[in-house]
Amino acid sequence: MPDRLLPVTRTELIRRLRRLGFDGPYSGGRHEFMLHDTRRLILPNPHRHDISPSLLTRLLKQAGVTRTDWDASA
Repeated sequence: MPDRLLPVTRTELIRRLRRLGFDGPYSGGRHEFMLHDTRRLILPNPHRHDISPSLLTRLLKQAGVTRTDWDASA
């Protein structure tokens, strides 16, 4: 596995979060969200570009997902 996180598509982010036990995505106000137990993770809106490693790092931290778990979900 690479030492650094790589950019991912929004679809890949959702797929891997589902493997980690998240449900959704569900419609929210301006953004969709995913749920895991009592945790609610707001998803970035779809756009042309991949999700950058810096944004992915912040999302994983908010989701309570470790780097080991993220790598294992590939």
